[in-house]
Amino acid sequence: MNAIDSLLQTSFPSVMVPMRESVVALDRPGERLLIAADGVYLEVVRSWIRVVRRIAKYDVATAIPYGRVDAVTQQLCGPVPPQLIAEFRAMARKDHPVEVMAWIVWNALTGAFRIVQLTARSQGSGHIEGYQRPDLAEGEHLVVDCHSHGAHEAYFSPTDNDDDVFDVKFAFVLGECGSDRPSTAFRLCAKGIFEKSAVPLSWRSVLGAEVA
Repeated sequence: MNAIDSLLQTSFPSVMVPMRESVVALDRPGERLLIAADGVYLEVVRSWIRVVRRIAKYDVATAIPYGRVDAVTQQLCGPVPPQLIAEFRAMARKDHPVEVMAWIVWNALTGAFRIVQLTARSQGSGHIEGYQRPDLAEGEHLVVDCHSHGAHEAYFSPTDNDDDVFDVKFAFVLGECGSDRPSTAFRLCAKGIFEKSAVPLSWRSVLGAEVA
């Protein structure tokens, strides 16, 4: 095999799932494909999360001599402190109707979370353009990418999809920020997988939100 393909397959391998025992979880940050009886799964590991999701099914009902895999989400960093969501709510309300952005990051060395407000080339009541990714400290990882929609309803736009397609993170949108009951949108992003889910219960009391 040529050197480039060899390097690519080493960095992003495929594993045949055994039938008579569980597949051993990836024990370091990285990605791989799991070839299972019911399709192909993507396993993504970061310091703060492990995600396993099926990304393809078989078109032909042929016998596949491999085992099965369960979809998994292991949030290794633990729950995000709701007070950081409250801080983002305060940022969004203060700057309303201008849209704002922030990252909630986790430090693998200390176990601490913090929120970092982001800047952009242009921010207005219906747009954010040219945002700057912050410089993180050693051991810090993005966990929740937050942005507000000012006076507008919370949702994920095609631009959000383009921005999020290569990331591994949770994405959170807060809309109708001048209201006592803002709207919300929340999803897991994992290398092109977008999976909408309910806002965590611990966040709801600090948001007073209309939960999407």
